[in-house]
Amino acid sequence: MAEATEERGFSPVADPAPLGLAAFALTTFMLSGANATFIPGGIWVGLAIFYGGLIQLLAGMWEFRNRNVFGATAFSTYGGFWLSLGVFEVLRSTSSGFTSLTPDVYNALAWFLLAFAIFNTYMLLWASRLNLATFAVFLALEITELLLVIGFFRLAHGNSAYMLHVGGWSGIVTALVAWYASAAGVVNGMSPKTVVPVGKALWGKQPLTHARHL
Repeated sequence: MAEATEERGFSPVADPAPLGLAAFALTTFMLSGANATFIPGGIWVGLAIFYGGLIQLLAGMWEFRNRNVFGATAFSTYGGFWLSLGVFEVLRSTSSGFTSLTPDVYNALAWFLLAFAIFNTYMLLWASRLNLATFAVFLALEITELLLVIGFFRLAHGNSAYMLHVGGWSGIVTALVAWYASAAGVVNGMSPKTVVPVGKALWGKQPLTHARHL
């Protein structure tokens, strides 16, 4: 398949995955630190809009150029996720209709995260066809999203923020795994041989387009 695309004049751009993963990791780290209460809240909003949002969206567009359907879908979707969350927080902080964190707001955030957890579930399954590092990112993210869903539903019903804090620490783990995958992508992309291992696919044959990027 790679040979066929080259015969048609297809020339791939540099692999955008390490950039997309780095943007995802850093923004996740900052928001998760806020949820875990050791990073002051608010600093993540600009990152969500510009780094986790815009940069990931651009990485997704470049993955379309590279004909990597998994990367294009993942980065574009989570770019949209961060843009949506960042804009929501700006509106919540500045609009009189969103000035307080009411049970309705907590419920809305829980459903928002649940919807993305559904998307993440099938991406987690297909990530198992790529490599262990990518699978680990989506697995850690799945756990984080579900913990946050539970945490926000509990807050909406007047319970403590304990599960939200647990979800924050789970998000820190997610960020660290994503940073590892990003670092591996950078150095492996600079070298003729694998320098930092990312593991093999858990099942099925690795798609050629993704294999070419790693």
